[in-house]
Amino acid sequence: MHYLVSFDPVFIDLGIVKIHWYAITYLIGFAFFILLGNYQAKHEDTSWNKEQVSDFLFYGALGVILGGRIGWVLFYNDTPFLEDPLLVFKVQGGGMSFHGGLIGVFVAIWYFKRKTKKGFFEIADFITPLCALGIGSVRIGNFLNGELWGRISEKPWAMIFPDSLPSNLWNKSIEQLTQLSQQGLLNEYTRHPSPLYEAFSEGLLTFLIVWFIAKRFKRKGINSGTFLICYGISRFSVEFLRQPDTNRGFIAFDWMTMGQVLTIPIIVVGLIFLSGILTRTQNK
Repeated sequence: MHYLVSFDPVFIDLGIVKIHWYAITYLIGFAFFILLGNYQAKHEDTSWNKEQVSDFLFYGALGVILGGRIGWVLFYNDTPFLEDPLLVFKVQGGGMSFHGGLIGVFVAIWYFKRKTKKGFFEIADFITPLCALGIGSVRIGNFLNGELWGRISEKPWAMIFPDSLPSNLWNKSIEQLTQLSQQGLLNEYTRHPSPLYEAFSEGLLTFLIVWFIAKRFKRKGINSGTFLICYGISRFSVEFLRQPDTNRGFIAFDWMTMGQVLTIPIIVVGLIFLSGILTRTQNK
């Protein structure tokens, strides 16, 4: 029997407003940022203090949310931005883009740099070890929402995502789908749990690698470059197992997805950061 992904996306219903698990995973990500940032400010040789960690979290969160929404509208939504500029604020329909959120964070770094007079890499290298666990937390939110499912798979750990089932099964209740699953009648619809793959590779694994690098190498740019490359390789790889967006399909070569196209620049920028470090090292 394969696992049926059937979580209630609502964490708590207050009547006037509903708080979703997806929002909670963002808050958990922000909590990781504060905890690890304060730890670094206290125990590492750095110019940061707790107030600056909190300040950047505010600007960074704005960058992630606004950039993520704008990125989704520009990269994944079918409605042209100029036809409905307010679509960015219609969050009830969902939709966030990591790549747009990353651009938003770069804007936040630029603003924080001007405000505090810190260097670009002084900021970027400090925050990158703090971001990966937040990414992993949000990917867990994607899983709880039953979205961003993978491609059809016969692997024993493959799962059934109700929203990915054919239209003739949409009127079935979770109880009915569970019964069909127990009878093995949904085995042809089992898919890779790609949000969990991303939570592990983009989140936990990337965090461990960047945290390890950050503790052993102090040259400017190495943390940032390592983070971008690790995330980029993880995202590019998992896209081979993740179902392409219905309204986009394959963008190039009959296999490349929008996520892979947008991830290539991330890897390139990461390599540029690292190559700059190597050049400075050789010139010393």
